[in-house]
Amino acid sequence: MKDLTNKYEQAKQNSIMFMSNGQISAYLNSLLEMNKYKRLMVAVIAN
Repeated sequence: MKDLTNKYEQAKQNSIMFMSNGQISAYLNSLLEMNKYKRLMVAVIAN
């Protein structure tokens, strides 16, 4: 769980950096990565 949280936070920081740099494609990919880790965390908590 801690690993998923760390990966989620790293993706979040990357998305903020990409947004501020105007890299829209990379920003959207980071948002998708954040969504993936968020769903995995929810699945781990549910079980």
